[in-house]
Order: sequence, then C-alpha cells, then structure tokens
Amino acid sequence: MAKKFHEPMRTCVGCRLKEAQHKLFRIRCEDGNLTAFKGTGRSFYLCNICLNEEKKLAKALMRQCRSSQKDKLMNKLKEIITDDR
Repeated sequence: MAKKFHEPMRTCVGCRLKEAQHKLFRIRCEDGNLTAFKGTGRSFYLCNICLNEEKKLAKALMRQCRSSQKDKLMNKLKEIITDDR
C-alpha cells in the first residue's frame, strides 16, 4: 500500500471552499493594492469557481484589501492572472 502524504488544505476567501493548496490561486494585498504572491507576507486564496463569478469575487477582494475601489481591484486582479498563467 502506498503512503499517503500530507497535503495542505486552504480556504477560498470568496466561497469558503476548502481545497488542496495547489488547486487555489494565491494573491497578496499590500496597502490596499493587489499583488502576486512572492513568498513573503500575508496572502489569501481564491478558487477557480470564484475567479469566474465577478460579483462574489469583487466582494471578497474589497473585504480582504479593506478597500472600496472595486473597479481598481478587479482590473489589477485580471492583470495578475494574465501575467501568472
């Protein structure tokens, strides 16, 4: 029988879905601005389902970044996603 290795589970901030860490998209909010995660600092995770639901995603981003600039956050997220993939 093969060994089962521990797989870290993380929670999506949009829908609260618990998923394996490698299946979620990791982002960081720095001084109210979204940035791609670079290995240090606090970050949060988004699942692929929430990345496609704009209304839920915008609310989660505003909550995480403590900002009310919805359009700015959504545009920056689209830039990060296209640069990362």
